[in-house]
Amino acid sequence: MTDPDVDGVEEALALVGPPARKPERHRATPWAEARVVAARLGTARPTRTRRVALGEALGGVLAEPLAALTDLPSFDTSAMDGWAVAGPGPWQIREGGSVLAGHAETPPLPDGEAVRIATGARVPPDATAVIRSEHARADATGHLHAQREVTHGQDIRPRGQECRSGDQLLPAGTPVTPAVLGLAAAAGYDELHTVERPRVDVLVLGDELLTAGLPHDGLIRDALGPMLAPWLRALGADVGETRRIGDDADALYAAVTGSGADVVITTGGTAAGPVDHVHPVLRKAGAELLVDGVKVRPGHPMLLGRLTPATYLVGLPGNPLAAVSGLLTLAEPLLRGLAGRRAPEPYRAAVRDGVHGHPHDTRLVPVTRPAGAGHVVPLHYNGPAMLRGIAAADGLAVVPPGGAGAGDVLEILDLPWAATTEGCFT
Repeated sequence: MTDPDVDGVEEALALVGPPARKPERHRATPWAEARVVAARLGTARPTRTRRVALGEALGGVLAEPLAALTDLPSFDTSAMDGWAVAGPGPWQIREGGSVLAGHAETPPLPDGEAVRIATGARVPPDATAVIRSEHARADATGHLHAQREVTHGQDIRPRGQECRSGDQLLPAGTPVTPAVLGLAAAAGYDELHTVERPRVDVLVLGDELLTAGLPHDGLIRDALGPMLAPWLRALGADVGETRRIGDDADALYAAVTGSGADVVITTGGTAAGPVDHVHPVLRKAGAELLVDGVKVRPGHPMLLGRLTPATYLVGLPGNPLAAVSGLLTLAEPLLRGLAGRRAPEPYRAAVRDGVHGHPHDTRLVPVTRPAGAGHVVPLHYNGPAMLRGIAAADGLAVVPPGGAGAGDVLEILDLPWAATTEGCFT
């Protein structure tokens, strides 16, 4: 792994000043600044790239612009099943079969002749139009008659209609979707040059967590372990096995320092309780705290540290919705930069109902958008330990300190599974 760009990192760190050792509220980073720091760290490191076969590129990001390797279409083709004709009609029907897709070039078509042609077939030289089958009639003398006006070039896709060889089809940073794969194949590609996905290790902390069955005897189900890996993959990461460490400082230290990932994600243990081991482990590992607490609710004890010049740790709070807040605040912009993804265009929407705010901190509140509505509706069950609201949400509203009134326009954060409908609230 290569070292990050020092100037870019130092510029990001200047936003938050010297790192703090304890997540004291008065030293916490404002929410917007924390996201900027994480995003700049993600883009400061030189991007790793690789070439992969088309079948392996889905979900990646283009590392370079996608330029056409051929004209599209590469020859004049029929847009419809019907008849290729030359000159004015009626036309003498050529004997000897039809022009089919995938066959070699056919002889020129003299004026006054017609020949059957299939969709996608190469149009014979000198043909002037294609008449759809339902718009033509053959008579008993072997002549074809048009039942509608025929215009020059109708239903012929001319060579290069979509693009010419060398045209830029998509810019670098474009996510590789199924449609992008189809376009790349049509444009002549067998493989794509993509950004290598950042590698992420997930460490779930807490002796109280169960992996199966019902809660009992003070034990609760681990809600974050099943949620984090697919969420991080949706952000463009290559996620290894989720490991459960419990409340063991030595095991946490070994897992953190022994990780070969680009980003280590931990859950819980970021506050200052008797079994909150993340801060002591980071100090022991010689890590640099870049963000130590964020002025956001839920999730204010989140943190971002640098373990090595090319390895970061994002410490998420243990409460589920607080962890989601940490994902969107720190992990998402960091991973987006490391994955070479472009930042989505920010958008805003009015809230139907008033939303209570924190006196000093930003709040992230799950919202949904009713079908056909031009506003979003704040959801209940938005406490730090709750997932019921976020499970039903389309996004999260960014509520400024002091709250928002009904009709106020707020910034909306997409959830990763809703990112394909960018701007769905506009």
